[in-house]
Amino acid sequence: MPDEIKNRVAESSLVTIDLENFYPIENRVELDISEFLFEGIILKEKDFRASVKTYNWAQYQDQYIALTNTSEAIIPAWAFMLITVQLTPFAKKIVIGNLEQLENQIFSEIILKLDFSKYNDKRVIIKGCSNKPIPKNAFIQVTQLLQPIAKSIMYGEACSSVPLFKKK
Repeated sequence: MPDEIKNRVAESSLVTIDLENFYPIENRVELDISEFLFEGIILKEKDFRASVKTYNWAQYQDQYIALTNTSEAIIPAWAFMLITVQLTPFAKKIVIGNLEQLENQIFSEIILKLDFSKYNDKRVIIKGCSNKPIPKNAFIQVTQLLQPIAKSIMYGEACSSVPLFKKK
């Protein structure tokens, strides 16, 4: 009788980290502060405060918000802060920047909360393929946190991984 086919990947001591498992499902929204400016280009404090006060902030309930400015107007820090005061009761997270910067910050905070001690002296594969947009920064951050503790670090899938690091 021929030898039984063995799944060497399943029998190995490899541990996989799939960042997609940590992907938050809440919406990400880019909110352009220029919509609160006079004619989209001038910050008149009284008008700005009035439009910020009457805006429907509840529509951002449990969402991640990237505050941006697409106009060429110079916006003082207090204007972003005033909008943040209104958004805070509703939004899950608020940053100044674009959606990519928002995603980087979301994942950075998630990664910093993970318990990496379970990867101590383990052979770890950081899964590369995903159906969700995992920021490249997340892969870098995980690699940095694993390097001092993991036996080895690979990227990809167990059947076709790229070796990155091996403890000497």
